[in-house]
Amino acid sequence: MKQRILFICTGNRARSQMGEGLLRHLAGERFEVHSAGTHPSSLAGETVEVMREIGIDVSGQRSKHVDEFSEQRFDYVVTVCEYALAECPMFPNAGLMLHWDVEDPSDTFERGGTLIDAFRVARDDLRARVEEFLRDGP
Repeated sequence: MKQRILFICTGNRARSQMGEGLLRHLAGERFEVHSAGTHPSSLAGETVEVMREIGIDVSGQRSKHVDEFSEQRFDYVVTVCEYALAECPMFPNAGLMLHWDVEDPSDTFERGGTLIDAFRVARDDLRARVEEFLRDGP
């Protein structure tokens, strides 16, 4: 049986969507992967663009609210931002809760640089964390 993992951020428009796409791509059939947000909006065009740059198509993914998953069992629940960590509902059926603090591309952009570069920074940070997770475990 596949292990199940849920990535959570606030808007489910960038970081958690990237985590979902990266793990699905890099782990193949080992995991059933989902993502959600505490206040979901819509998938950011920049998310689709920067993932496409590395050969991963996330354009078919959609933003979802964490409540869709609250009664489901997960082996891992990963929050990827401080706000999601603070607001995340308890998942009593989660095997292990993990927190990866990945900087919000909007915050990076506000400090200077281009928005697309900020999304690339978040993508690369998440890729390194997913690769480490797959190599070394949680």
